[in-house]
Amino acid sequence: MDRIETSVDGAVQTPDHTPMMQQYLRIKAQHPDVLLFYRMGDFYEMFYDDARRAAQLLDIALTQRGASAGAPIPMAGVPAASVDGYLVRLVKRGESVAICEQRGEPGKTKGPMEREVVRIVTPGTVTDEALLEERRDTLLASVCEGGGRFGLAWLDLAAGRFTVTELGDHGALEAEVARLRPAEILAAEGSAAFAGTQPPWRPRPPWHFDAESAARALCAQFQTHDLKGFGCDGKDLAVAAAGALLAYVRETQKAALPHLRGITLEEHDAALAMDPATRRNLELDESLSGNLELTLAGVFDRTVTPMGGRLLRRWLHRPLRDAAELNGRYDAVADLMGEARYKAQAESLRAIGDLERILARVALRSARPRDLAQLRAALGALPRVHAALSVTAARRLGQLRTALGVHAEECALLARALVESPPHFLRDGGVFASGYDAELDELRALGGNTEQFLVELERKERERSGLSSLKLGYNRVQGFFIEVNRSQAERVPADYLRRQTVKSAERFVTPELKSFEDKVLGARDRALTRERELYEDLLTQLIAQLPALQRTTAALAELDVLTCFAERAITLECVRPVLSAAPGLVIEGGRHPVVERANGGAGFVPNDLRFDDERRMLIITGPNMGGKSTYMRQTALIAILAHVGSFVPATRAVLGPLDRIFTRIGASDDLAGGRSTFMLEMTETANILHNATDRSLVLMDEIGRGTSTFDGLSLAWACAEYIATRIRCFTLFATHYFELTSLAAATPGVANVHVEAVEHGEKLVFLHSVKEGPANRSYGLQVAALAGIPKAVTAQAHRYLGELERERDALRKHSNLQSELPLFPAAIPARESPALAALRAVEPESLSPRAALDLLFKLKELDAQISGP
Repeated sequence: MDRIETSVDGAVQTPDHTPMMQQYLRIKAQHPDVLLFYRMGDFYEMFYDDARRAAQLLDIALTQRGASAGAPIPMAGVPAASVDGYLVRLVKRGESVAICEQRGEPGKTKGPMEREVVRIVTPGTVTDEALLEERRDTLLASVCEGGGRFGLAWLDLAAGRFTVTELGDHGALEAEVARLRPAEILAAEGSAAFAGTQPPWRPRPPWHFDAESAARALCAQFQTHDLKGFGCDGKDLAVAAAGALLAYVRETQKAALPHLRGITLEEHDAALAMDPATRRNLELDESLSGNLELTLAGVFDRTVTPMGGRLLRRWLHRPLRDAAELNGRYDAVADLMGEARYKAQAESLRAIGDLERILARVALRSARPRDLAQLRAALGALPRVHAALSVTAARRLGQLRTALGVHAEECALLARALVESPPHFLRDGGVFASGYDAELDELRALGGNTEQFLVELERKERERSGLSSLKLGYNRVQGFFIEVNRSQAERVPADYLRRQTVKSAERFVTPELKSFEDKVLGARDRALTRERELYEDLLTQLIAQLPALQRTTAALAELDVLTCFAERAITLECVRPVLSAAPGLVIEGGRHPVVERANGGAGFVPNDLRFDDERRMLIITGPNMGGKSTYMRQTALIAILAHVGSFVPATRAVLGPLDRIFTRIGASDDLAGGRSTFMLEMTETANILHNATDRSLVLMDEIGRGTSTFDGLSLAWACAEYIATRIRCFTLFATHYFELTSLAAATPGVANVHVEAVEHGEKLVFLHSVKEGPANRSYGLQVAALAGIPKAVTAQAHRYLGELERERDALRKHSNLQSELPLFPAAIPARESPALAALRAVEPESLSPRAALDLLFKLKELDAQISGP
């Protein structure tokens, strides 16, 4: 029996396997958990279980390649020329792929051609342009847990940004992961923090999370003595997470990482905190409807570079609290608005392209010739960017102008080196311009007079041989040849050597032609080899300038965002916000930018809002569709825009200190997690009650609607009272429980506002304006009619409503409780039930005020008994 050496994917490696399959199985054994793309000529092939899996994932043909060790070999493959498209599909499904390339030249080695894995493409480490979303960061994250706290590190490999933070609890960790949305998360084996969740969770050996080893590896990468200069002293969990992440990237990229030059520590308190529900409800850059244009980013992103678009989204998800930084941005935006200077600035930035990601590919030595051509164009555009900033008075714009640099030498180098329009791939040759390298020019000259030589040789050989059918030709298999019709083949000169017989002709070669062929083809091969050498040298020269080039890139991205803000401020009629040290929030003429855009900019009704130290909660009442949710959301969006440095859609906005934004707006069942709508509602409410402070902005919509009337009203009342009296955060509390409006009279800091609507005949007209005081009715039946409820149903509902209103009026009249009883929304009982009959028998005069109020609640609860007329 043959000795078993290795078992891979169901295939046992034995001496009976062919040498090539032995090589494949040996490489596959080193990468058992990823798909192996094994290069064979113009294709990447997969075998055994990889082939079966790829055939399913990519919908490609599953075939067989002969047999090895006596068994057929399942096989599937993809063309090397179009591999990026297949990698995109795999990465989007969370798969990782090891790219195994050929080394050496075919036919020049004994046995199988040498092959090795040159990189592993994973969802969090992609850098190729085709695999990345243009305006979204692709992040790899790493989590280290200890003592109930968490260290979190994340890396944008395609840009070189490396960041860490430490978090105090699992809730804070979930909020950060929701903000970052990494493509992969690393954690120690055995950790259950992210097991079975999206994005892909990658278990790593626990020793990769050793803080001391991680610190040494990071210092070696950044070429520093310690990490104190990055603010990481004492942040062992964050350092451990970063070390594990660095080890993973080195393992997958199999290359130096010169663009990772440092690490940034994010302080959690430096930004407005937002939990996952808040980000989702406010639709910052993802819409609940799926329409990305109807998001805050969709409305405000008019950046002209992809890296500017990504920076804008990072700012929206991490609004700053530093007033000095924000005022610097406001000054820059105002300066660019002056004389519409933003137009010239935007035009100067259009030629820049995605410089950030190009530099990352340069650092990883995976940049293609057209990447370098775009880098040349970007550096060539810098003088125009400088010129557009020459008249600026804003301090921040001056700082950005300095950070841009000039980079004339790098631009001149690329201008000398590259042809005007280089090919897509280096292997195609023709990348370098004439005059850049004498050796390359000489090799090109040797192969450059081919056509003239062949024309002259053909003429000479016809004269010498007297054969009218003689002509010279070339193909990749046979090389150069002399072709003669078969009828004249016997008359060729004696020095002609037969090379090939085809259907109607014979092909020959002469010593002179063979010598020329060797010289020409050899020169072409040597020229391509020389171009590879020059290309590597060019990358080396550019890598030496990476620090300065990366500073330029960061400055260009920020300048692009500030220019975008200036354009939006003019186009959307936005105003500069004022940051105040006094508690409060004052907005005059505030608008919801996304709703306004969805309506085409016409007909949107602006509204005012006022919070101060003595006015901290607004109870908002009014009909559905009246604009309560729009009013609440626009307040939060205006606060976010102000804290990223943008002007805001209002006529005036003054903001006091804020630390967090919470929303409790809408929910749907979490069936997979076993949580109902009401459970989700209560979970999000609990998060607010535990974590909000007197500097938080809280939006709460319809608390308690997911349960019975008594329970819902009780919870809504208790939550509102707790927030108003204990937390005292700035709260917009929308409700259909009109009983809550009485809080304003009894609780300091609470006020009532309502959205207006009027009846016009049988129709309801929404005015969408917010006025002081409570609403006097909910217009539920009118909204039902607008929704298309049959008229017979709404007519019957009106009759039930009349009955209940008469019961209410009778109770008020006979018990003299007008001042005690709040006006409650009408309930519509299905029919005269025993419970209602019993209630009718009660003598109102015998009830105490509290008992009468309970009676009204019981009438309201009959709403749940509706079963038909």
